[in-house]
Amino acid sequence: MQNFIETSRREPEKKNVNLRLRSFDEIYHYYDLAQVAPQAERCVQCGDPFCATIGCPLGNYIPQWLAAIANRDLETAFLLSNESSPFPEILGRICPHNTLCECACTLNDGYGAITIGAIEASITDLAFAKGLELPFPGITREARVAVIGSGPAGMSCAHFLLRAGIGVDMYERSDEPGGLLELGIPNFKLDKAIVARRFDILRRAGLQLHLNREVGRDLEFGQLLESHDAIFLGVGATGGRLPQLAHEGHGNVFRAMEFLSEILHRLHGGPIHHRFDVRDKRVVVIGGGDTAMDCLRTALRQGAESVTCLYRRDPSNMPGSHKEYHNAQEEGVTFLFHRAPTQIIVDEGDGRLRGVEVRNTRLAGCGADGRHLVEELPGTEHSVPAEVLILALGFDVEEFEFVQQAGVKTDASRRMVIDRRSGRTSHPKIFAGGDCSRGAHLAVTAAADGRRAALAIMEQLLGDPPPTV
Repeated sequence: MQNFIETSRREPEKKNVNLRLRSFDEIYHYYDLAQVAPQAERCVQCGDPFCATIGCPLGNYIPQWLAAIANRDLETAFLLSNESSPFPEILGRICPHNTLCECACTLNDGYGAITIGAIEASITDLAFAKGLELPFPGITREARVAVIGSGPAGMSCAHFLLRAGIGVDMYERSDEPGGLLELGIPNFKLDKAIVARRFDILRRAGLQLHLNREVGRDLEFGQLLESHDAIFLGVGATGGRLPQLAHEGHGNVFRAMEFLSEILHRLHGGPIHHRFDVRDKRVVVIGGGDTAMDCLRTALRQGAESVTCLYRRDPSNMPGSHKEYHNAQEEGVTFLFHRAPTQIIVDEGDGRLRGVEVRNTRLAGCGADGRHLVEELPGTEHSVPAEVLILALGFDVEEFEFVQQAGVKTDASRRMVIDRRSGRTSHPKIFAGGDCSRGAHLAVTAAADGRRAALAIMEQLLGDPPPTV
């Protein structure tokens, strides 16, 4: 260990830009065992590992599995990384590590942080390729829990309940499980076979997965309350925000998830509506987060003539992963910073979308959330041509009638009010976590919420303090 002077930080190899734009395949070649061990050996093994205690919402055992893989002990590294995380090979791919664990790494200031995310993904990839399996006891308890939603929070809750031998029925309104991981993140970031493999593992562990089953439409929530000992709500936040501009309902103006899910549906073999065919069109995406980057890079792979991102702040204030921003730059996206949309331009004659009018901005002081406020500059209006406009402005929680009927308290933004220590709602049998309780956030925080609720459910149903994770 501590070979950070002799060994430099080395990112996983990326495919050539021209090659990766021809398909939706993952763009990174993750480490093999010969590559991952030297990168792990760079770890200082800090006495107080900020990467885990400050940087990781799951509090993963990062120094421990780094030490194990540095010693070429793949099995121990695999078990340790899967002990606290419900799907490390997924989070190792999609987490914004530069703002989390790697940002907190002692070596980040000078020598280059440990490539924690890439090592995390590689460990479980290599272990599964070798045939290693995760230990699940099977269903050994009489209690059963219903999990509504199969995204990161629901997957995590189910994973930890199944590890305790508790039966889980998972209800998903889509025809594929995974929520955001399946329908909101493009394959070039996360191969869907990886998500499918996790659900295969959960099924073998005893998960009963019910697809195309929407609670409140196909089955009554009250029935689930009666037939289960507890319920976990992991329904996410999928309502795309709108800029409140005229013509935002135009046929060529899409919300981000609407666009991404349609393209992913086509990649699964389904038909694509001609509205979403951006081939040879000028595409503009408004927003600066990871979802915006996903839309930009997807449009490029769909053959758009040009792809432009409008963002009202500067690159250093973008809320998403720097890695995804740089990947989008490499692939040919044009970024226009300090631009705020003021009008969607539609031709009065033929009704076609022509572009978006924007106004220049500048950063002002910081708001209550610590981020710079944005000040628009009058007299700087100009237009950006567009034939397709995609809105990636964040997400709100949907309104679920069954939640209200069950007496679950929600706030003014429809987020479920929970006890932050347990995930329990105002109803004693109902728990919640992920975006539906905290607002749109990260997959890793949703996973942490699901785990926390699972541990609280174990304590409530089994009467014993939950295991320490």
